[in-house]
Order: sequence, then structure tokens, then C-alpha cells
Amino acid sequence: MKKSKYEVFMKVIELGSLSRAADYCNYSQSAVSQIIISLENEFGIKLLNRSHAGVSVTSDGEELLPHIQKVSQAYNELSDKVSELRGIESGLIRIGTFSSISCHLLSPLLKDFKIKHPNIKFELIQGDYRQIENWISEGTVDFGFVDLPTWREFEVIPIMEDRMLAILPANHAYAYEESVPLKIFEQESMILLEEGTKKEVLEMFRQHHIKAKIEYRLDDDYTIISMVENGLGISILAELILKRTQYNIVSKETSPSFSRSIGIAIKNRKQASMAVRCFLDFIVENKERYIRLVK
Repeated sequence: MKKSKYEVFMKVIELGSLSRAADYCNYSQSAVSQIIISLENEFGIKLLNRSHAGVSVTSDGEELLPHIQKVSQAYNELSDKVSELRGIESGLIRIGTFSSISCHLLSPLLKDFKIKHPNIKFELIQGDYRQIENWISEGTVDFGFVDLPTWREFEVIPIMEDRMLAILPANHAYAYEESVPLKIFEQESMILLEEGTKKEVLEMFRQHHIKAKIEYRLDDDYTIISMVENGLGISILAELILKRTQYNIVSKETSPSFSRSIGIAIKNRKQASMAVRCFLDFIVENKERYIRLVK
């Protein structure tokens, strides 16, 4: 935004010259002169003494100067806030995400946020945890949803705990049990999701000395669910992945139980655009409500 007339007046006093003040403010000298005249007419007081040597503030101008400085500061604060609001109301937010978050948590968040900020555009880039972390580091995305813990260089906003569940064919022997012991993955064919939750599953097996009978490794969670439905094996997937699926399967908590931690990672929240910070604030303020909707 343009400099206020009060700021121009103070710069004239500081530099002692209309021409130097004009150069500094990127105005013409006549424009600066008109600004000073308009102020003097507004106040009905002579503010500057003019001479061949330059300009100096009058005694009346000197007395008004502290008040003009306060008005100028208030104007600048107002201008900053206007700029911030303009930044919130436009722009592009690029988000690294994965399918279960995109479908069940991010979509309703985006819908409600865009009601308030319809001119902000979003670009969702889907990948696995490692890809998303690389995109955040490289600046390909503004922030991303990741599995925690993540890289130390990132700032992190914890979002939710997502239970890991055993998935079984509908006619499985454990279909009516309260939980599924991890030991059965040593005895039955397992279908492992190669990307995403693989880390949590294999770490749980390691901690409990489970030598899983892994027969299939796939990157697509819905293919795994279909294979389980058709009796080709059993698996462990995150609860969020299993929402609204129409497959004839059964999902059960494992014994012992475990979960994945989902969070948002960003390189530097303070240096992000106002639109990004506004959306992150919206997520933090509303996440509990949206998480209850998907559980």
C-alpha cells in the first residue's frame, strides 16, 4: 500500500528536503509538496518552514509531531492487517497427503474452510510418507501429512492416533473374537502393505518377536482388502483406510494393540504464507470435531 501522508511528512522532517523525501517515497516532488499543503490545510496550521537551504519543522509542527507519529504507526498497523487479510483471501496452498487422510479428514476440512475463504485454491499431491517428507524438504508442497516421528528439521503439529487393525475374511475363525493375536501372522499367509503403514507393522512384529509369514507385498491398500475378502491371506491396515469400504471382511484390534501417529510437518510455520498459516490454524482449532466424524 502507498505511504500515508503522515509518513511522508515525517520523512520530509527527517531528511530536511522535499526532493530527498520524494526520492525515498518514490513520489514526485510536487506530489510531496501537495501532501504537506493538504496537511497544513487540514490542520489549519503551518507545519514547515521553507527556504533555499531546505525545510524545517515549525514550532507548531514540532508540537504535533508525536501525535502524527502515533497516527502514522496506527495507519501502518492497519495497512499490515489489510495486507494479511488479502493474503488469506487468495493464493495457492500445496499439500502433501495420502489417500486415507485425503478422503476422510482433509476433504471435509477443505469443504468448510472454502466456505469462509472461497478464493484460496488447493493443490493436493498424494504419495507415501517418504515422498511427502521429501516434497516438504524440497519446497514442492507447503506442508504435508506424515507418520510421526518425522525428520528433525520439520515443525510438527500432531493430528491423530489411527488404530492399526487386523483384517480377516468374513468366515475367519477369529471373526467373532474381540481381538486377533499377532501370533497368527506366523501361521497364516500375510499380505503386507509395502508403503505407508509397513513401518509400524514390522516394528510391532520385531518388538514381539513375530516372524510373519509374508506371502504378498502390495502398494495398494484396496487391492489388499479385496485379496483378504477372497481368502488369499490376512493383513493389518490402519483404521482410517477401512472407513466406508464395501468389502465383505472383518476388522479387529490386534493383541497387543498399536496405532500409527499422524501429524502435519512443515519446514517453517512462521515463514509460510498467511493463507497457509490460516488453514493450519483452522485445522488445529477444528481437528477434534472432524476426527470424531471419521471414527
